[in-house]
Amino acid sequence: MLRIAVPNKGSLSETAADMLSEAGYAGRRDAKELHIIDERNGVEFFYLRPRDIATYVGSGALDVGITGRDLLIDSGSAATETAELEFARSTFRFAGPAERFSDLADLEGVRIATSYPILVGEFLERHGVSATLVTLDGAVESAVRLGVADAIADVVETGTTLRKAGLSVFGPVILESTAVLISSPDEKPGTATLLRRLQGVLVARRYVLMDYDVPARLLVQATALAPGFESPTISPLHDPDWVAVRVMIPRDDTNNVMDALYELGARAILVTTIHAARL
Repeated sequence: MLRIAVPNKGSLSETAADMLSEAGYAGRRDAKELHIIDERNGVEFFYLRPRDIATYVGSGALDVGITGRDLLIDSGSAATETAELEFARSTFRFAGPAERFSDLADLEGVRIATSYPILVGEFLERHGVSATLVTLDGAVESAVRLGVADAIADVVETGTTLRKAGLSVFGPVILESTAVLISSPDEKPGTATLLRRLQGVLVARRYVLMDYDVPARLLVQATALAPGFESPTISPLHDPDWVAVRVMIPRDDTNNVMDALYELGARAILVTTIHAARL
């Protein structure tokens, strides 16, 4: 059986569970369950702390897992990123008192508080900056005010929390993180199927099916507005002057494409959600 590590709590947990469910896998019924077997699909799920998942997968104890790119890098694990899963996006930045810090060079020789010492340490090393890292577990915004550090490196969303702590973002982006599927050094049977299913979920979330009728003389213009993933499906109608078209389009473009097709002369424009896909 393929052994899969899944986040048991936190921002990654719920969306990861939803993706696996949409991909056809069984899920746990009780949030306290730490291990379930999905006999039908030949997999075992282990529910673990997100920060520990890369360590288990990198050691080969588990085969694949879902975690954050930030946690993968900070683990120092031998696990490798297999695919982006397009949720739990976050941005890591440096922050400190505005009157003291304005660029990366200002961090030379100072103390930086972070919950991601390996990630931040590797970034500083690549940029030739030598600093002392102060490792804290959890929120680090108070570290400067309490005298534990001179600056911090952490996830930044709106920056409101940082401003309340008297800090400002500066310097380059340390990392753009997202949820990722990770694999052990030796790929196990079943990994390709899992990846294909998760990619199918992502496609189903990004695209919709659009059906419409259009005069045959306008078909070239219509398919130029919505060319589809590969090529539109064209079907004849009882009226020889009209054809029916089916096409996949990006979900975010739905209403703009509908408006453009209607103005061109298309009618009976219908949109259908995709529940699963293999492309």
